[in-house]
Amino acid sequence: MEKLKPKLFSVMKGYTKDQFVKDLVAGIIVAIIALPLSIALAIASGVTPAAGIYTAIIAGFLVAFLGGSRVQIAGPTAAFATIVAGIVAKDGTSGLMCATIMAGIFLIVMGVLKFGGLLKYIPYTITTGFTAGIAVTLFIGQIKDFLGLTYPAGTPTIETLEKVEAIAKNFNTLNPTAFLVGIICLVILVAWPKLFKNTKIPASLIAVIVSALIVKVFNMNVNTIGSLYPDLSNKLPALSVTKDIFSISMIKSQLSNAFTIAVLAGIESLLSAVVADSMIASKHRSNMELVAQGVANIGSACFGGIPATGAIARTAANIKNGGRTPISGMVHSVTLVLVLILLMPFAKLIPMPCIAAILFQVAYNMCGAEKFVHLCKTSPKSDILVLFLTFILTVVFDLVVAIEVGLVAAAFLFMKRMSEVSHVESWKNIDDEDVDPDATSLKEIPEDTLVYEFSGPLFFAAADEIFKLTIDKHYNFLILRMRGVDAIDATAMHNFESMYDECREKHVQVIFSHVNEQPMNVMEKAGFVDLVGREFFCDHIDDALNLAKSLEEFVQETNLKRQAKKLKEENV
Repeated sequence: MEKLKPKLFSVMKGYTKDQFVKDLVAGIIVAIIALPLSIALAIASGVTPAAGIYTAIIAGFLVAFLGGSRVQIAGPTAAFATIVAGIVAKDGTSGLMCATIMAGIFLIVMGVLKFGGLLKYIPYTITTGFTAGIAVTLFIGQIKDFLGLTYPAGTPTIETLEKVEAIAKNFNTLNPTAFLVGIICLVILVAWPKLFKNTKIPASLIAVIVSALIVKVFNMNVNTIGSLYPDLSNKLPALSVTKDIFSISMIKSQLSNAFTIAVLAGIESLLSAVVADSMIASKHRSNMELVAQGVANIGSACFGGIPATGAIARTAANIKNGGRTPISGMVHSVTLVLVLILLMPFAKLIPMPCIAAILFQVAYNMCGAEKFVHLCKTSPKSDILVLFLTFILTVVFDLVVAIEVGLVAAAFLFMKRMSEVSHVESWKNIDDEDVDPDATSLKEIPEDTLVYEFSGPLFFAAADEIFKLTIDKHYNFLILRMRGVDAIDATAMHNFESMYDECREKHVQVIFSHVNEQPMNVMEKAGFVDLVGREFFCDHIDDALNLAKSLEEFVQETNLKRQAKKLKEENV
């Protein structure tokens, strides 16, 4: 059983000075990468830039300290941007704080109850669909700042379709200068890694510095973080829990949002941990990771942050730069504290088109276009349906609706597929015309005996296969071969009982062959084994056939004796 013990306490045994230096360097580099991303994701989420840094500091430290992964880097991610923006727009920061704290509680409960392995039951098509959908909504949400558009006061821009409509109506307000700055930033983001392949300086940081200098030096008419958030300060995060988040009405209104955040945080953090495991040949503790993510989200919300989870890109950067223990994640948080205190005033100079360009790249990397296309080419039609359904619902409505409908659709389609592979087949007699008499696998079926073989799981969607049995009163025995049935449910058990009652009325004895463990346990629990008689449950089909043959001979002898007795009485 997996231990609920933070990885930090396991990996510190034998910790060396050389590894500390590597963790220190990795933590500082990851902090440099996280800085512009945290600011950009906070703005995309409809909160202040400082909230993104607070999240990276608090959640990043708590996940590193308590997490079940050696190298996980946590903080704000693009997956939450649209969800958070919707909550803030409708219910303000109090609603967001309530939803995030409840999500943290859900994650802790999931970890304590050992639910870490259950998240794997969410289909890959659903995670791919809503991830691509989130990427599209994130991209659409940044078009306004990238083009420098101006909206009239009161323009609704909560839903994605509302944003598209607002862009179309106000496209004539395009700011060519802002657009030019955005293009320059995109060029830097794409070209920098290709021109300087071995550099550890992230392209996003170069784009931020270059664009800020251009706008400042040439005094361009471009919105900056400072113009939109003039009160931005370099203060450390402070405890800021409001009383209204504990009201019953607030809790009820945020319950579905909290559940969505918890599920998404759990999926993304464990996915990130799995990716990290493959890179360093390690094994994370999934349940401890969920607990840590829960604590981190509660801590982030209480100090003015937003929902957080494991960030795959930042975690990969940590590994590539030598990070191998949770110390690097803690260094990343401490470095961000120093950046917040010393450099935050300069963040006011960052142009909004630069933030939009960074998020364009995040959306592109996040959408997984190749995976999406590959699934469309190689998957069954039902899986493609779930993929597009989840994708479209995420874009048109929201992630809550997409996950709920996607899971229901996937479950129904799975049951349909499983019911199609479950069937019952009658054995043919060796004397039948369409049976090859030279086949070596044929078995002789006794007279007055019917043999049926079940294949596939017998659950409620396939349990009616039991009623396809033809129970002829002219036969004395019915053999049911169950070798191909690994599982049955209550509906199948009920149908077996109904079938047995019909057999008893027609004086047909039922014999079971090769009943597997799970079906046998269900039958025993229902009292069905004792009802039929344990002697009529055989381990092998040969045993069942021999039993039917011996019983048939007994019946025949009994009938002959009865006939002889009757003739004798008539002669007398």
